[in-house]
Amino acid sequence: MTRSAPPTRRLAAVLATVGMFAFSTVPAAAQPVATDPDSADTTQTELPPADTSVDGTFLALSVDEVTPTTVSTSSPPVLTVRGTVENVGDRAVSEISVRLQRAPEVRTSAELRTSLTEDQDRYDTVGPFESLTDDLPEMSLGRGDSLPFELSLPLRSTTGASLGLTEPGVYPVMVNVNGSPAYGQEARLDDASFLLPVSGLPRDISVADPAAPPAAPLPPDISRPVATTVLWPLADRPHLAAGLPGTVGEEVRLEDDQLAGSLSAGGRLEGLVSALEFATGPTVDTEGALSSSTCLAIDPDLLVTVSSMTRGYLVVDDPADPTGPASEGSGAAAAASWLERVRALASSMCVTAVPFAQTDLAAVSAIADAALTTAALTTPSDVVDTLLGVTSRRDVVWPDSGAVDDATAATIASAGRTTTLIAQDAVDVVGEPDTVTLTGGDSATPLRAALYDTSVSTSLAAVGEIPSTPSTTPRDQVFDVAADSRIARLQDALGALHFEALQAASAPGAPALPRSLTIAPPQTWTPDRDEASAVLGTIAGLMRSGLATPRTLSDLLSVPPPLEPATLAYPEAAIDDGAPSDVRDAAGTQNARVAELTSALIDDSRAAISPALFMAPLREDLLRAMTTSDRRGELHQESDGAARRRAANVTAGLDRLFGSVTILAPGGVFTLASEASPLLLVARNDLPIGITVDLSVDAPDAMQIENIGPQQLPPRGSRSLQIPARVSDSRKMVVEFSLSTGDGALLGQAATVNVRSNAYGRALAIITAGAGALLLLLAGRRLWHRFRGQPDPADEQ
Repeated sequence: MTRSAPPTRRLAAVLATVGMFAFSTVPAAAQPVATDPDSADTTQTELPPADTSVDGTFLALSVDEVTPTTVSTSSPPVLTVRGTVENVGDRAVSEISVRLQRAPEVRTSAELRTSLTEDQDRYDTVGPFESLTDDLPEMSLGRGDSLPFELSLPLRSTTGASLGLTEPGVYPVMVNVNGSPAYGQEARLDDASFLLPVSGLPRDISVADPAAPPAAPLPPDISRPVATTVLWPLADRPHLAAGLPGTVGEEVRLEDDQLAGSLSAGGRLEGLVSALEFATGPTVDTEGALSSSTCLAIDPDLLVTVSSMTRGYLVVDDPADPTGPASEGSGAAAAASWLERVRALASSMCVTAVPFAQTDLAAVSAIADAALTTAALTTPSDVVDTLLGVTSRRDVVWPDSGAVDDATAATIASAGRTTTLIAQDAVDVVGEPDTVTLTGGDSATPLRAALYDTSVSTSLAAVGEIPSTPSTTPRDQVFDVAADSRIARLQDALGALHFEALQAASAPGAPALPRSLTIAPPQTWTPDRDEASAVLGTIAGLMRSGLATPRTLSDLLSVPPPLEPATLAYPEAAIDDGAPSDVRDAAGTQNARVAELTSALIDDSRAAISPALFMAPLREDLLRAMTTSDRRGELHQESDGAARRRAANVTAGLDRLFGSVTILAPGGVFTLASEASPLLLVARNDLPIGITVDLSVDAPDAMQIENIGPQQLPPRGSRSLQIPARVSDSRKMVVEFSLSTGDGALLGQAATVNVRSNAYGRALAIITAGAGALLLLLAGRRLWHRFRGQPDPADEQ
C-alpha cells in the first residue's frame, strides 16, 4: 500500500484519477440540455456518482510473499512477488494490471528509508504489466473484493525484460497497480515498495553458454567484512498492578493476562526466545559466531513479573482498582518454562539489563532522587543476576529512547556506569565511530557512548505486529510504516541489515578501514517467531558468507573513541515520546512520600519482610508509570492512560499505607483528676512492619503537653501512650493529637480529645485567697478586742 506520510506518490495517483473524472468522464452528451415538454422522450443522461471513496483510494495493494528474500549466488534466477489487490473504493475497478519496477541501488543509509517513499519515476527499471481482470466474469473487481497476484521477473537477462541487476547491493523494488475505476480512465491506483538485498547474483540463464563470463554467478566482495554486534531485547510493557506494597507468600496481581499468551507457544516473547535458541544452537551456529556476537538485553521488570507468575497470580477485574475483585491467571506453567529457557540461554552468552521497566531516564534525571535513580539503573543488574543466576554487564546503560540529554548523561555517570548505548543520530559527530566520549558531565571519568546504526534500528522497529518509529529516526525518514504489509516491512529490515556489509565492500573509493555494525532493535519488539528467525538467519548468513564477522559487546565497548568529544543531540521526538509531564511530576511527589514512610519503618530481622522489600514495589511502580514502552506507535494514547492510571494507583496505595497508622481517642470527655495528670491514648499500626512515630499536639495555652519523643509501634498492633499534661484551667478544652513520621509526614487522621480538669482555675484561686484574707482579718479583730478587754460585738449577738 502506498505510504501516506510523503504525499507525492499518492497525490499523483489521486490527481490523475480526479482529473479524469473532472475532464474525461462527462462527455458533451451528458451535459444538461433543453427538452421539449411535449416530447415523449424525456430521458436524460445519468451523471457519474460523487467520489465517496476514502482519500480517493480505490485499490489497496499488499505484498504477501517475496522469493527469494535475499538474492545470493545460489538463489533462483527469478524474483517472484505474490500479493493481493483489494477494492477499497466505492465502485468497481476494471483493467487492473500489475508490474514490477526497480530503483537504483541504495548508496547511503538515509536512502534505506527515503527510497521507499519516492515516486515511481525513480523506479526506472520496469517489467511488463500483467492483467488481473481479463479472466473475471465482468472483467472488473467489485467493491470489497480482492484478487491475488503473482509476478516474476528475471534478476538479469540479456534477451528480455529483467530487474537489470549487475552487482551486489540493496535495491528498492516497487509493485505498481493500474486500473480503471467506473466512470474513469486507467490510472495508477496504488503501489507497494520494499528493499531487496542482493549479496550475490546467480548464473544468468539467458546466456546460452553457461561457461561464458557474462553467465557466471557474481559472488560478493568479502575482503572487508563488517564486525557485527547484536543486542537481542527481551522486554514488555509493565503488567503488575500498581499501588500495592511488597508481601510474603501472597499471589501477585496483574492488570491483565496478556503475558500468559506472549510466554506460551506462538506468543511474542516465546518466539523471540525460540528463534534465538534455534539460531544459536550447536547444530546451526556450529562455530558460535552468532552466539558470541549476541548480547541478551533483558528488562528486569519483565523478569520480576514472570518469576512472580510462576508461583501463581491473580488478574484484577479493573486495573484502576488493584485491590478489588480478581481471578486466577492462566500463565504460571508458561512463565516457568520460559524463565528456564532464558536461564539456559543466559548461561552461555552475554547478558545486560536495560533500565527498569524501560523507564524514561530523562524523567528520572529530572526528579533527581538517589533512591529512584538506583532503582532505575543499579537494581536492574542485581535483579537479572539473581533471577537468572548469571553475572551481567553492569557498565553499560541502554535507554529505551536511544538517546540521552546532558542531564541524563550526568545521572548515568553518577550511577557508576561508564557507557551508554545510543543511536548514531543521538550525537553530533564527524564520521561513523563505534564509540565517542561525551562532552560535559560532573564525573571524573567522562561518560562514553557506544553507537548503534539508526537506519537498521528504524527498519527493525517496523517489523512485527505493532510497528513503530524510534525517537531517533530523522524526521525526513519518518512515514506511516503501518500502511505496508508485514512482509514488506520485514524485507526492508533485511535490506537494512545487508546494507553496511555490502556498502563496505562495494562503495567506490571506500577507504580500506575496518567497518562495523551494531544492531539494536527496539526494546519492546513485536516480531513473531518466523520474523525473528528471518532477522537472526540473515545475520548468521552474513557471517557464514564472510560479509560479516562476530564482535562481542565487550569488544565494541573497548573500541577507543576519537580524540574529539561528541555533543549530544537529543531529538524533539524523544521528548514527545517520553513520560507525560504530569506523570513525571506525580512520580516525584509520590517518590518523596515513599522515602518518608520507608525511613519511619523499623528494620527488624525477626520481621517477615524488611522495609526495603515492603516499599520497593511502590517505587518501582513509579518507574513503570514513566515507561516509554508502547509510546512510539499506535498505542501512544493508550500508554498515556496507563501511565496516569499507575501514578494514581500509587498515590491511592500510599494513602492507604499512611492511613494505616493512626491515633485512637477515647470517647466522651476526658477528665483529669488534677492539674498534672497524664492523658491516656492508643496508637494503632495496621502495617505488617513496625514503625517509629512522633506525636504532634495542638492544645490551648492553658494546657502544657510534655513531648514523649519517638514511639515504636509493633506490626499489626497498638500501643497505649501516657502523655503527661498540666492544666491551668478547669473549663473544657479541645486538644488535637496526630501521628507523623520523623520527617513530619502526617500518618492517619488526627484525633480530637475533649479534656476537663478538676484543678482550680485562676478566678477560683483569687476568691479563695480573698476569703482566707477576710477570715484572717476577722480573727485578728476578735483577738484584738479580747486583748484590750473589750467585748467583741459579735459575741454579744
